Amino acid sequence: MSTSAISVRESEVLALLGEHLSNAEISSRLFISVRTVESHVSALLRKLDVADRRALARRAAELARAERPRPVSALPTPLTAFVGRVRERAELAEAVKTRRQVTAVGPGGVGKTRLALAVAAEAAGDFADGVWFVDLAPVLDPGRVGAAVAAAVGVGEQPGRGIDEAVLAALADRQGLLVLDNCEQIRDGVAPFLERLLVACPRLRVLATSRARMMVPFEWVFPVPPLSFADGGDSEAVTLFMERAAAVGRPPDPAVRERIAALCERLDGMALAIELAAARWPTLGLDGLTAGLSDQLRILAGGPRADDRHRSVRAALDWSHDLLEPCDRALLRRISVFAMPFTADAATEVAAFAPLDPAAVADGLGRLAEQSLLTATPSAAGTRYQALETIRQYGTERLADAAELTDVRSRHLGRCLAGATALTAAEAEGTDRPARFDALAEDMRAALAWAAGRPEQRADAYRLALAMGELTFARNLLGEAQQRFEQAAALAGEGEGAGVGAGDGAAALRQAAAVAGCRRLGDDMLRLHRAAAEAARRAGDTIGAGRDLSAAATVAYRFSSEFTRVPTADEVTAVLAEARQLSEGGDPAAEAALALAEAAVLADAFGAVQGAADNTAHETVELAEHAVELAGRAGDPVAESAALDALSGALTWAGDSFGAAAAARRRIDVLRPVPGTPAATHERMDALAMAAGTALGVGDLPQARRWGRQLADQPLFAEVGHHAMSWLLIADAFAGRAEEVLAGSTEFLDAWRRSGRQRSFSLGPAAASVAMIHGLRGDHEARAHWLAVVDRAGTTSEHRHGYGAVFDALVLLHHGDPDAALVRLAPEPDEVWKWVSWIWLHWYVALRAEASVLAGHPDARNRIAAARRTVTGNPVATAQLDRAEGLLDGDVTRQLAAAAAFDAAGCPYQAARTLLLAGPAHAEDGSAALARLGLTGG
Repeated sequence: MSTSAISVRESEVLALLGEHLSNAEISSRLFISVRTVESHVSALLRKLDVADRRALARRAAELARAERPRPVSALPTPLTAFVGRVRERAELAEAVKTRRQVTAVGPGGVGKTRLALAVAAEAAGDFADGVWFVDLAPVLDPGRVGAAVAAAVGVGEQPGRGIDEAVLAALADRQGLLVLDNCEQIRDGVAPFLERLLVACPRLRVLATSRARMMVPFEWVFPVPPLSFADGGDSEAVTLFMERAAAVGRPPDPAVRERIAALCERLDGMALAIELAAARWPTLGLDGLTAGLSDQLRILAGGPRADDRHRSVRAALDWSHDLLEPCDRALLRRISVFAMPFTADAATEVAAFAPLDPAAVADGLGRLAEQSLLTATPSAAGTRYQALETIRQYGTERLADAAELTDVRSRHLGRCLAGATALTAAEAEGTDRPARFDALAEDMRAALAWAAGRPEQRADAYRLALAMGELTFARNLLGEAQQRFEQAAALAGEGEGAGVGAGDGAAALRQAAAVAGCRRLGDDMLRLHRAAAEAARRAGDTIGAGRDLSAAATVAYRFSSEFTRVPTADEVTAVLAEARQLSEGGDPAAEAALALAEAAVLADAFGAVQGAADNTAHETVELAEHAVELAGRAGDPVAESAALDALSGALTWAGDSFGAAAAARRRIDVLRPVPGTPAATHERMDALAMAAGTALGVGDLPQARRWGRQLADQPLFAEVGHHAMSWLLIADAFAGRAEEVLAGSTEFLDAWRRSGRQRSFSLGPAAASVAMIHGLRGDHEARAHWLAVVDRAGTTSEHRHGYGAVFDALVLLHHGDPDAALVRLAPEPDEVWKWVSWIWLHWYVALRAEASVLAGHPDARNRIAAARRTVTGNPVATAQLDRAEGLLDGDVTRQLAAAAAFDAAGCPYQAARTLLLAGPAHAEDGSAALARLGLTGG
């Protein structure tokens, strides 16, 4: 049987059978009943002509292999060929297929990384989702392990969750191999991350390299032995030496293989030591190599080495180092501060001081590369150099021995600070290129880690942390951006008297709070605004402290849905009272912030009480208008947008949908010229969402779609398609654009699942809009599936009384069941005001009036009249009422005029449905119009 005869839902069931899930697990994953799963399994057995469930699972795997494009391997390409290790490669390759986590352990220089890369390349075909390589050598902060993995896997941050959680969610269903290289220096970060990763991602395998085991539950340790030298001239060690020696000059004569074997035995078969020795073959020959290494081994024989194999690598490094000219020795130790590949110009900035001049640095890099102490990689931007981690560690020791560590680290810090400053300037001018940041990022992190612990460097550390906060924010590394701004604040507090102080700390904390807002972390927003107030108070800036406390009170109400623990009314009242006391003095910005806080608090209190007095609504609107006026006078567009948001909310509760939409629309204009700071970006994201929502509420579908599209295209939403697509889905669903909705729904659902199935005021309606489109298409099983998503993504009361009633009624009317639609819309608008007042009110009253007409309700004409008083100015709702009145009066001409009005308002679905309702003469045109939209007739 051709797989083309299998439905989309059957394909989903088949894929999950291939993962050996039970019917109950499949039911939970797809949001369908167990009985429906059983029905699909029976159909698949018949269609694929297989005997049992096990055969179905095998067939699923076959189809997956045949249809899925092979992922591109994300492994670095070694510059030299891999030699030997046939047994180890086979054993390790089998281990990564059958064990959850394998750690290849061994001393530095034994060849762990090259072995892991060879095994990963061979095993890549066995992992459906590919292989990822993460070099942890440049990572100094244990808390950044997840960020390093995210960068390698291509996972961005998601609002409302940290980068570690985003990685776990993204890899939860992936079948891949993750290679973590150089874990030893941050085992404290790797081990807990791995434990969480392997629990959350059951199909993932991990291959780690380290000098010590990770000590995690799933770990299987594979000791990496030295290269064999027991077979004399035919050993792996000798083969490696011969190949590397041939690569740098005249190949050794085969007759000396036995003597080379003896040399390799002295080096204990350590790959790095052998490669360093082979690099000297053209100049020293076998006798010189033997004599030099013999001396070093005698010198080191009594040294306090914990591991003989470490001794052999150290011997080779000491020997290679001592053979260098003094200038090249200085260069080797000085360039050890670079965490990332570097250019000759970069090396010159850091290393060119006595006894080195710029020319000596440029020449010396070439000589170090010739001796295998550096790798040189040509690129379009010029040659980049890099030292292996073992050599970097060795160089750092030599740097300390030469009493140059502070000087060279300070130069490196200065270069990183200059680079960060140039990058922030380029970012402001719009001329930045992401590759420039990527090339410098790990060096900036290393420089900051060093400087942050030294009092004399605090001022520069503060400036670098602040610049890194701006740069990482611009690249959507929001978790690190918040961390850097908080770090800058801490450094400012500790560095008072060195050019920075508490005032600088307050400014950095405000930036951190704005980033937390972009991450949808309400608790952090509140904490950071209060911390900024305290820092401002220490700096003697009481007005600034009052402004920060006003912002804290505003956040508590304005973004209450983003808190894990919503502050109590008493807590917020106390903060607001303190803000009032500190804001006395006539500062326009402080007055505007205080007015906004008071408007937000009152609007929330008013909205919480259904049927509140009109004078309370009027007072709330007046307060919000006053906040808008003050913010405009203060010249702060971000504050003005926030005040307009409060005004939009107040007008909503006052029943002025058009005023609310106008205020939301003004926010877009106010923010348009503002640079993309964290505060402006957070405000712009919220403004687009509110503008799209309120435009939907007044029937401006084209504008709602445009703003929904802009919101979806926001870079910060790159990883959260469910948030990004929400308003776009709703706008397209109301318009009846089924193909666009169904295409977007896949992205929405995948992103929502990756996010941990979050709830939000926009996610429930978006899922309900997809369910509606399936309902209009007559696919009731798919509709039930999406309604189950609604139950998880939205809130029950809003679905029951608000958007759910609107979308359900649309489906029921489409299928000719106005009585059921009228039951769904039975409550008077005042009874469900809290749930319909913002977006759904006009849709609710217009649908209710139409359902009354079609169901023959005796009060239908009065309901039309009452609805008109509410929706006047809404082109879609007005056309719907015109159609309802035309149906009530049997006026076909008026109905056809309504169809034209729907088309003009960007609502082709209702235009097509109008033709169906207008009678047999127009039914064929209506059915054709619905078919073009991907819908069916009712």
